[in-house]
Amino acid sequence: MSKKYVCHTDAGHGWIAVKRKELESLGILGLITPCSYQRGQTVYLEEDQDASTFWKAKEAKGEKIETRESYHDYSPIRLYESFHPGTDTHWDYEQSKWITPES
Repeated sequence: MSKKYVCHTDAGHGWIAVKRKELESLGILGLITPCSYQRGQTVYLEEDQDASTFWKAKEAKGEKIETRESYHDYSPIRLYESFHPGTDTHWDYEQSKWITPES
């Protein structure tokens, strides 16, 4: 069985829409970078690194993915809030990972 996802693209970039709960259940929420966006409970994974992290996690579970494209000349996703996994974290650009107070 496969699940269908929407790939949103514009002239410069692309994102796949995934529910935040699914990223949590796959154990990859903390691997998503601030290059992705969020709105409500949907995370828009940027096409380069974050979407690849998602595809690999789904593949590791043996889950198939189907996509459908949605193109806009300029995507409103660019205006959404940058992804953030939680309230007490910040992105460390040198280490390329989220840092929590316990780190």
